[in-house]
Amino acid sequence: MGLSETLANYFDVHKHGSTVRTEILAGITTFLTMSYIVVVNPSLLTDQPYIEGVDGIAIAGYTPGEVQSMLAVVTILAAAIATTVMAFYANRPFAQAPGLGLNAFFAFTVVGALGVPWQTALAAVFVEGIIFIALTAVGAREAIIKVFPEPVKMAVGTGIGLFLAIIGLQAMGIVVNDNSTLITMGDLASNPVAIVSIVGLFLTFALYAANVPGSIIIGIVGTSLLGWGLTVSGLVSSEAGLVVGTSAATYDITPLAGAFISGFGNVEAFSFALIVITFFFVDFFDTAGTLVGVGQAGGFLDDNGDLPDIDKPLMADAVGTTAGAMLGTSTVTTYIESATGVEEGGRTGLTALVVALLFLGSLAIVPLATAIPQYASHIALVVIGVVMLRNVVDIAWDDITFTIPAGMTILVMPFTYSIAYGIAAGIVSYPLVKVAAGEYDEVSVGQWTLAAAFVLYFVIRTSGMLQAQV
Repeated sequence: MGLSETLANYFDVHKHGSTVRTEILAGITTFLTMSYIVVVNPSLLTDQPYIEGVDGIAIAGYTPGEVQSMLAVVTILAAAIATTVMAFYANRPFAQAPGLGLNAFFAFTVVGALGVPWQTALAAVFVEGIIFIALTAVGAREAIIKVFPEPVKMAVGTGIGLFLAIIGLQAMGIVVNDNSTLITMGDLASNPVAIVSIVGLFLTFALYAANVPGSIIIGIVGTSLLGWGLTVSGLVSSEAGLVVGTSAATYDITPLAGAFISGFGNVEAFSFALIVITFFFVDFFDTAGTLVGVGQAGGFLDDNGDLPDIDKPLMADAVGTTAGAMLGTSTVTTYIESATGVEEGGRTGLTALVVALLFLGSLAIVPLATAIPQYASHIALVVIGVVMLRNVVDIAWDDITFTIPAGMTILVMPFTYSIAYGIAAGIVSYPLVKVAAGEYDEVSVGQWTLAAAFVLYFVIRTSGMLQAQV
């Protein structure tokens, strides 16, 4: 029996109406569409100089470039581990990696706004992963997702998209702070970073619209090369910030791997529990929304809008999150880009296995992570953010009891710079508007419980309890 036939039999490829060749091509397609995370995740977690007080992960004795290369290695390993579990355990064509939005929450909210040491943030992610494994094993996580209000479920992706977009636009110099209006447009015509970013952004949009495989990573690299060319040619001053300082790449991740252990001793038990709860809510519902979004794009959802046997991909997510925290990165989740592989015909875990192997192969490009300027890498945030807006078409906007929760979810996320706040606003508003409309019988006990839990969450997050304890 040849390798091809062995793989086909193991993953039930033919039973799912696919072929080994199709699964391999689907895996390559998925990897190309999400490979940008190898560059973007290290950039997002390491340093956000355009927002005051957000330093990300910093390690004494190592330059930001060296930390970025460590994070690139960790990103690759976490993605490979999680996606391999997805392949062999769940047999789904879904790929996983540290999630956009979740890494922003890690860096901007927990480490930045709350001032929590990054080691402690990793410890919270680790504990969250263990909790998720336990909940998934007993089926509780799937049950909770099923009581997730439908309008909020469909709005999560769009809200996250807006959140990512504003982060990216800030890094590119297109959106800047303003004392009168909070934010405004930057001085585009006089800012070389903004000019090059805009050129790169529209180049990437064009490639994406033309269905060019790897359009986002091509756009990021192309933008970086344009900035480098303008600087080297003397057309733009070297002080303009188009080129980052280079440093030797390091594959030694020992300063990151296991760092979560020391994080357990940095805060009191009460404050640490609150941080874990915060991560729990954000990761839980972001993952649920993403899985539903991927399932929706791939046609895997049943008549009720649920993903059959969701417990298996959820377990892959939980294992990936735990392993990622141990290695030194933020929460791992399923990528919406998996839908591109599904569109190419991928139907089984063989697609995911191909993605995992390609991630391991990308260890060779780790030095690239330190050579990509932040404005170029954050193009990915804007492109993905815009693409995620298309989820709004699935919301029943003609039903006011759907409009309000969905609208609150979408609007609150970018305006408060918090995915968790947006989800909480949608879930709290859902039973209230249903009762006001006389449809109280459509609200389950579980949805009332979720709403009450999120009211408590709002109190915790806005009363200063977290800041008072850290």
